[in-house]
Amino acid sequence: MVSSPSPSPASSAPTSSDHAMLVSVFLALFLPCVGMSAVFLIYLFVLWFSTRNQSEFAKPVAGKGLSESELEKVPKVTGKELVMGTECAVCLDEIESEQPARLLPGCNHGFHLQCADAWLSRNSVCPVCRTKLDPQFFDASQDNPC
Repeated sequence: MVSSPSPSPASSAPTSSDHAMLVSVFLALFLPCVGMSAVFLIYLFVLWFSTRNQSEFAKPVAGKGLSESELEKVPKVTGKELVMGTECAVCLDEIESEQPARLLPGCNHGFHLQCADAWLSRNSVCPVCRTKLDPQFFDASQDNPC
């Protein structure tokens, strides 16, 4: 029968390699926690700063939409004349073939007449593709081929 050697009293005492292992385990657990805490604190500061100054960034821009005279220059068509489909992206309803609609120049997206007027009086971009309506379209001094 083979007997296993009994542990020597010197091996039960902590060695420098044991201390190094404890330090490395501690650092492996502690440093990521400190890093994540720092990232979280920075996130909270940015969140606080953005809510504190939100009124500066959220001010509506005056004159952002189209005027009545500019709205009248946007072409009126019927639903059957629409090129890019018959669903109104403002109200999400179908544009019937005999309903009046507006066809936006440039992108050719169509909308119900009332929906387009409501949207364009507040915004000067297409609600589908966000194309800005060209100011040259509303310039009366130029001959517009549309």
